[in-house]
Parts: sequence; C-alpha cells; structure tokens
Amino acid sequence: MQRRVVVTGLGLICAVGNTAPEAWENLLAGKSGMAPITQFDATGYPVTFAAEVKGFDPLNFIDKKESRKMARFIHLALGAVHEAVESAGLKIDAANSERVGVFIGSGIGGFEIIEREHTNLMNGGPRKISPFFIPAAIVNMAAGQVSIKYGAKGPISATATACTTSANSIGDAFRIIEHGDADVMIAGGSEAAVTPMSVGGFAAMRALSTRNDEPTRASRPFDKDRDGFVVGEGAGILILEELEHAKARGAKILAEICGYGMSADAYHMTGIAPEGEGAQRSMRAALHDAKMQPTDIDYVNAHATSTPLGDGNESRAIEVVFGEHALSKKLKVSATKSMTGHLLGGAGGLEAGITVLALMHQKIPPTINLENPDPECRLDYVPNKYQDATIKAALSNSFGFGGINGSLVFRRYPD
Repeated sequence: MQRRVVVTGLGLICAVGNTAPEAWENLLAGKSGMAPITQFDATGYPVTFAAEVKGFDPLNFIDKKESRKMARFIHLALGAVHEAVESAGLKIDAANSERVGVFIGSGIGGFEIIEREHTNLMNGGPRKISPFFIPAAIVNMAAGQVSIKYGAKGPISATATACTTSANSIGDAFRIIEHGDADVMIAGGSEAAVTPMSVGGFAAMRALSTRNDEPTRASRPFDKDRDGFVVGEGAGILILEELEHAKARGAKILAEICGYGMSADAYHMTGIAPEGEGAQRSMRAALHDAKMQPTDIDYVNAHATSTPLGDGNESRAIEVVFGEHALSKKLKVSATKSMTGHLLGGAGGLEAGITVLALMHQKIPPTINLENPDPECRLDYVPNKYQDATIKAALSNSFGFGGINGSLVFRRYPD
C-alpha cells in the first residue's frame, strides 16, 4: 500500500521576508521585493536591480568560523531549514536519524565563491585559491551541511535541474517516503545568484527585465508589457513526513502532498515547446498521480517568470489541461514571482511553500503589476489584490532550461 505524505514544517526566505509568516504577510499585501542591487557595483550593467534577501544574518544559524567556509546559498538553505525544523517540532536523534533524509538542490550553487576564487587565481596565481573553495561552492553542499548539522543519516541528494530544481527535490523526496525508504525528508532548494557573472549572463541572453528606473514594477507576469524576469535569491524548505509517523508524534499537519509529475519538452535548450506542450504533460502527470480530475484543483501557483514567451505558453498549457474549469475562471492562477523575483533553482521550494500557505489560510496571493493584461492570457490571475477562496487542492508549477518540467499537487488536510 502506498504511504501518504504530509507537510509538517515550512521555512521560507526571499526578498519579501526572512520567515514564512513575514513573507506570507507581504505577499498578501502585494509588496514587491525588487530594488537596486547592493551585493556588487552594477554600474554599467544593462540591469541594475534584483530581488535580494534583506537583513539576513547567517550567524543566527551558523558558527562564524564555519560560515566562512560556505557560499551564500548554503547560508540561506540553513536559515530556511532552521525555520522548517522548528515549525515541525522535529527532533532528530539516534533513534530516528537513519529514517530522516535531505533532498536540497540548487541550480547554480556558490556562484559568488567561484567568481571570487577566479579573481584570486588571476591576480595571485593558484596558491591564492582558498582550500575551502570547492566544498563552499558545489551544489550538493547545502544538503550535506544540513545533514551534518542535524545528524540526518537517511537518503540524501542534491538535484540541479535549473529552475525546476526545488520541485524535483520535493517530488523525489515525496517518492522516497511513499516507497518506504524514509519517514521524514527535509526537501527544497536554495539559490544566491545576484552576482556579476549571473546578472551579466542572464542580461546577455536578454532574459531580464530592464526597467531600471522602476524596479518594483519590473516583474509583471501575464501583462502585455512584460519584458523579462528579475533575478531573485532565497530558499524554500518543506518538512515532508509519512502521515502515520506525523500523527504518532503529534505533529501539526499543514497540508498533504499527493501528486508529482515530470516531463521533458525535448525541444530547445532555453526555448519552450509551443502551446506549453511539455508543461501540459507535467501537469497531467501530477493530476494522475494525485488521482484527481482538473476540476479538483482550485489554485495554480504558476511558474510565470514575466517573460513574453514563457507566460503565454504556460497560460495556454493551463487552458488546455483545465479546459472550461480554467476559462470560466473558476480556477485561480497567480504568479508570486511578481513580488519575489525568480529564485532559479530555489523557486520551486519557495512556491511550494506559498502553495501550502494558500491552502492553510484559504487565501490566494496576487499577481502584482498586472495593469494591461495580455489578451492571449485569458485566465483569472488574481490581479493586484489577494482573494479569499475555498481551496481544497492546489498545483505548483516549475519549468527550467533544457525543457525540464515539474508539477506538484497539494491538498488541504483534513480535506
């Protein structure tokens, strides 16, 4: 018999909040996290703003000496895990450590460390490279450091599937518990890519918004004047737990995760399959896994990054999969990247957490800056103001370069 899996803890860090409650409050208020870049001098760059995490101090979670051996994406992951573990009331000890696992990914990893150490190499030769360079920067080290800190000895992995990373991490962790290989999984993703090479690289692709004079209005999913995404940073972590295990220890159950779908576009390294065909298959697979019909879903947290092609294709994919349920606007869709920016590999973890919060509070966060709706995007995107709603089940989408698609289905518990 397949085991049921629930969410018992949640940790979020992003441009609009360093905890899940703070982020949720600001999302409902429609607050934008975009502002001029402070982490490096962006003078001369075609894009001079981002969605940076503000006021985050890693020393609240990590020893000062150890923190110097870690990239920022690891700091953010540890901060989000701390909140998630505390909110779950999870204790890891010798009795359960082998049944607790960690699946935390990152799309890029320690980009700022790579840039810094390359500069050291160019300026001073190989002897100037830090001995901590590699373990500080590699993608798997967020999962590794979490495992070490908490003594979690169960399954461990670090997915790197571009902007689908966190969704895959959570979905794969869900499978691990379903199949009996662990009872608890710490799952999600982290990213800290507000760096010169990252911003410069995405700008060179013409993937970013260039609204330098009005950054808070730059991310505008589904709006006809959208011109690209905004680089964000942060982390999103869920504590996933087998239902009976959670009940036995008296854990508060936030939601149930009940469906996971994946697909490949098999189309283009950065482009999107026409009509969002790959996204359609991912969402259908998640619904099939959840044993749900399209009409069972009340809310979709869209991947919607504010790119001209991406938003249109995702909107069309939702139309095709959900049909009249979507076109009649019974299905609500919102793009919280309008406020948080795009966390790349961390996006799916953040947005899965937001989806869980929507189920818990029965409120749908808005898509802000939706002032001139694209006539090709015909759904209810919850424009500019949150909505109260009856949400029994919700779906979260994540799509990445390479044509990698992931969808997660959550439902209210108890339904």
